[in-house]
Amino acid sequence: MLIKFYTPHILLQEFIHCIMVVHAEVSPESGPVICPYPPTPQNSIFFYINDLVKMKQGTDGDFLLQPRSVIVGPQLTRVSLDINNNHKAVRVGFHPGGLNRLLGVSMSEMVDKSYDATEVFGYELHQVNSELQEAPGFDEIHRVIERFLLQKLNTLKKALPFDMAMLELLRLNGNVSMEQIASMACLSLRQFERVCKDRIGLPPKLFARLTRFSKAYRIHENAPHI
Repeated sequence: MLIKFYTPHILLQEFIHCIMVVHAEVSPESGPVICPYPPTPQNSIFFYINDLVKMKQGTDGDFLLQPRSVIVGPQLTRVSLDINNNHKAVRVGFHPGGLNRLLGVSMSEMVDKSYDATEVFGYELHQVNSELQEAPGFDEIHRVIERFLLQKLNTLKKALPFDMAMLELLRLNGNVSMEQIASMACLSLRQFERVCKDRIGLPPKLFARLTRFSKAYRIHENAPHI
């Protein structure tokens, strides 16, 4: 498996955390490859370049074929992906509030949900998907994604002190009082909770708990013996 992380263009860095490209080829004789993804506070857009993936939410139900590009909100439920044999994909990871600023919709409507990105962005995303399939390598894939995102800057909602405060919460891995973060956001605690549900999709304490869980999960992945 090949994975490469790209630092976003300087004009994108205020609302996008990273752009990740991954390519994994699996022998057909190996059978299905199921990848579990734990609950996460982060919002993302995924682009599946080669084989489409199938997704199952939770432990029950069937795997459902996913669109070529998918917008994913904050996840409270474990998700499993069947990545098939030739898995090449891009993930655009957003800072807290970043997807809200890009789409202009309340993130409370996106908790544990995903949407076909072409239904949101229309024809231009069909063009992006086509260019991704023709891209010869990781760097060109990155350039296609970056061009698309840079074209969205003129519709991006204005940043708020709230957004900077939530970045600080992430930097501290959720280990900070909500009163302190609300103060950094220049909001009362009640105002902060209301803005958080709209901008992030989750109550602030739940977001902080998911942030701590995600940090612990990454540590365990990198060092299972701990």
